[in-house]
Amino acid sequence: MSRDYRWECQKAIWRGIEVVFTGAEYLWGWFFPDPKIIDGPGAIKKLPAKIKEDGKKKVLIVTDKGLMSLNLLDGLFEAMKAEGVAYEVYDDVQPNPSIENVENALKLYNSTGCEAIVAVGGGSPMDCAKGVMARVARPTSTVKNLGAFVFQVTAPISSLPHLTFNGYLPPKLYAVPTTAGTGSETTIAAVITDMETHDKFPITDPLIRASVAVLDPELTVGLPKKITSTTGLDALTHAVEGYTNIWYNDKKFNELGKEAVKLIFQWLEVAYNDPTNLEARQQMLLASYNAGMCFTRGGVGYVHGIGHRLGGLYGIPHGLAMATILTHVFQDDFLFPYTYEKLAELADAVGITGNSKREKAKKFIAEIRAMEDRMEIPTGFSEIRDEDIPIIAERCMAETNPTYPVPHIFTKEDLEVFIKEHLQIKE
Repeated sequence: MSRDYRWECQKAIWRGIEVVFTGAEYLWGWFFPDPKIIDGPGAIKKLPAKIKEDGKKKVLIVTDKGLMSLNLLDGLFEAMKAEGVAYEVYDDVQPNPSIENVENALKLYNSTGCEAIVAVGGGSPMDCAKGVMARVARPTSTVKNLGAFVFQVTAPISSLPHLTFNGYLPPKLYAVPTTAGTGSETTIAAVITDMETHDKFPITDPLIRASVAVLDPELTVGLPKKITSTTGLDALTHAVEGYTNIWYNDKKFNELGKEAVKLIFQWLEVAYNDPTNLEARQQMLLASYNAGMCFTRGGVGYVHGIGHRLGGLYGIPHGLAMATILTHVFQDDFLFPYTYEKLAELADAVGITGNSKREKAKKFIAEIRAMEDRMEIPTGFSEIRDEDIPIIAERCMAETNPTYPVPHIFTKEDLEVFIKEHLQIKE
C-alpha cells in the first residue's frame, strides 16, 4: 500500500469521526443548556444570591494570586458573607494550569466539604476549575485519562477497566471572567499542562461547562494593554476558526461568531486605548462569550494546535500565541485557499469591500494584522528551536485530528515547513 493511499485513508477516517462528533454535538446541545448570564457593572455581587438560590452552602473559589493581590474579589467575598454562603479559596493556579494545580484544588474541595465551584479570572482559573469538576465526577480516573479523548467525563472509555462507572455528576461551575478573550465561561473544554512532558492537552466534555457566566465589565477595567490586546485577539481567533471550520456549526452559532468578529473590530482597540471605558469592556465580554459559543460548536484549529505547544514548551501566554499565529495560518500557502469564501463573509460583516471574495478575504486578514501592529503584537517567536519543530508539528497533528474539523488536513511535514517559514524568528 502506497504512502499516499494510506494518507488518504487516514484523512477519510478522521473526517468520518468528525461527522459522528457533529451528531454528538447536536445531541448534547439539546440536553445541556447554555450558561445563564448575569451581566452589567457590579454583576459579581449578584452571584452569591444565585448560588444560595441553587441551594449551595459552600463553594470553592478558584483564582490566582495576581487577582487576589488586586483585591478584585473583595466585593464577591462581602456578598458571600451577606448571603450566608461559605467559601474556600484556591489561588495557586499558574498561567498554564497544571495537573498538579487540578489535584491540589481537588484536595481542598473534597477536604472542606464544598458543593460547587466559582472560577474567577482568565482562562487559567477556569480551566483548573473544570479539571476539578471532571475529577469530582470521575474520582477513580486521572486528569490525563480524562484528557485522552473527547467526552471522557460523560463516557470515560479511556479510564476502563479501572473505572467501575460509580462516578458522580460534576459540581456546578459559576464562571467569572476577568479578561475578555478565552470564552472559557461558555466552553466545554479545559486545557491542562503536563509539566513532565511540557505539553498541553484538552479535557473536552459538556458536563464541565459552566452553569452561570458573570459578565462584569468592572472586573476588566484597568487591565494592562498587553492583556487587553492578546485576550481580545484570542476571542477573535475563536470566532474566525469556529466560523471557517467545517461540519459542526449551524446558522445560530455561525451568526454568534460573526457578531463576535463585528464587536471585536468595533470595540477592542477602544478598550485597548481607553482601559476605563465601561461600554467597551462590556461589549468585549459579550464578544468573548459569543466567540466561545461559536467555537464550542465549531471547534478551533491550527492556531490553537500550534499555540498550545508553544505554551507547553516555552511558557508563551496563550493569548499572545493566538494573536501572533492567527494571520499566518490564513495565508496563501496555508489555509487561505480553503477558507477565503467564509473569510469574505466575515469581511462583509465588518464592512470591508472588494471586487471579489478573494480580495475581501485578503483585506480582512490584512486588517487583522494592521490591528495587531497597532497593538504591538509580534510577528513570530524567537523561542522556537529547530529541534522542537518536529515535536510541535507532531503534537499539533495529534490534537487537531480528528478533534477539530479543520478546513484542510495538512501533513506533519507541511506543518513543519509552515512553523519554520512563518513563526520561527532567528535571533
